[in-house]
Amino acid sequence: MGEEANCIAVMEACTKAKENGHAAADVKAPKADDAVVTPAEAKSDPRLQGISDAIRVVPHFPKQGIMFNDITTLLLRPGVFRDAVDIFVERYRGMAIGAVAGIEARGFIFGPAIALAIGAKFIPLRKPKKLPGEVISETYVLEYGTDCLEMHVGAIEPGERVLIVDDLVATGGTLCAAINLMERAGADVVECACLIGLPKFKDFYKLNGKPVYVLVESREYEK
Repeated sequence: MGEEANCIAVMEACTKAKENGHAAADVKAPKADDAVVTPAEAKSDPRLQGISDAIRVVPHFPKQGIMFNDITTLLLRPGVFRDAVDIFVERYRGMAIGAVAGIEARGFIFGPAIALAIGAKFIPLRKPKKLPGEVISETYVLEYGTDCLEMHVGAIEPGERVLIVDDLVATGGTLCAAINLMERAGADVVECACLIGLPKFKDFYKLNGKPVYVLVESREYEK
């Protein structure tokens, strides 16, 4: 899954960070008055069941104990793939979003399609040493070590409204790094959009003060 970082801006993750001895200075817990965007708000859309059904759950991948949400089965069904993109586009069209930032690698699948449909540019957020020009970097804490996201200097204009896209949000570490990266460059992050969210975090879909919109909840806890 795309999100494995620890010590990030949800209440449970914040607690774990303290227990594990990770630095928690950048962790921002959700505020009581923050709006929360969850799949429950769109349960009436019949397309969502098809999207959820098309995602395969693979036990014990990539390691024992992990229930992996595999979106490649969804991508093999053009109608369902289109439905997922369409729901995002319907939400963000008309919101004056100037750029869609996709997180490597699965954010590259949905991000460009959304960007083209709403008339925005697409910005790839990549792992280190993948971009050839001058970059701005954001390092973040994982459960066992660190990782980093980079984007080209000048890819975003100060004040530009940005949507951040990834396939899944779990603890929120990668999304928080992307938000920090964008804000350091002067962007106005409107929202984060993910195909899948973990049910145990459904009450805390707010990262660094930014709402996270998810289409369906992960089925990783199914028996």
